[in-house]
Amino acid sequence: MALRVVFADDNFLVRQGTAALLAEVEGVEVVAVADTPDGLLAAVAEHTPDAVLTDMRMPPTFTTEGLDAARLIRARHPHTGVVVLSQFVEPEDVVALLSDGVAGLGYLLKERVARVEELVGALQTVSDGGSALDSQVVETLVARRTAEIDSPLAELTGRELAVLGEMATGKNNIAIARTLHVSERSVEKHTNALFGKLGLSEERDVNRRVLAVLAFLDARPPRR
Repeated sequence: MALRVVFADDNFLVRQGTAALLAEVEGVEVVAVADTPDGLLAAVAEHTPDAVLTDMRMPPTFTTEGLDAARLIRARHPHTGVVVLSQFVEPEDVVALLSDGVAGLGYLLKERVARVEELVGALQTVSDGGSALDSQVVETLVARRTAEIDSPLAELTGRELAVLGEMATGKNNIAIARTLHVSERSVEKHTNALFGKLGLSEERDVNRRVLAVLAFLDARPPRR
């Protein structure tokens, strides 16, 4: 069955252009487009899509309307995944989006729209209940949080931090082992250790990987 998508963006050209790109992908059906948060919510209620793609900044204030709509959609329609598009890396917005849970949510930079396969992959992932974080967003946040001493990462060893940094870009254990030139067993050892130090030992493995990355986002800045 086709992946049914609702797309929201206040810019007419972006809205129509992106919808046209998605419509050309086999197995994807754009069932509605919207240019306001209210229009987006109404379209989701009417069509109950598999996934929603929405811009972060929408009328009337162009601040977090898209993000707020995404959280409402997840609360009202738990079987609909949502990917939020942002022009820039916004750490606070990522934390706000994922604060109630990571399942069925994604955050991508708007430049990914041109990479249709990547975009559709993210929409499919969230529609299946997974999470899709832009690798560039994660890498930026990892670098930023690593420098902050008042962080849940403070107890991690250098090797554990390196493993988490690679994990944050979406790599599995095999790819991490190749990048760091260590054995897969060693990666598993460090992964389990960092999960424990971050208090994630009781979570399902798929969620632990996402939540471990979120530890970067939720770390507080150093005290003055």
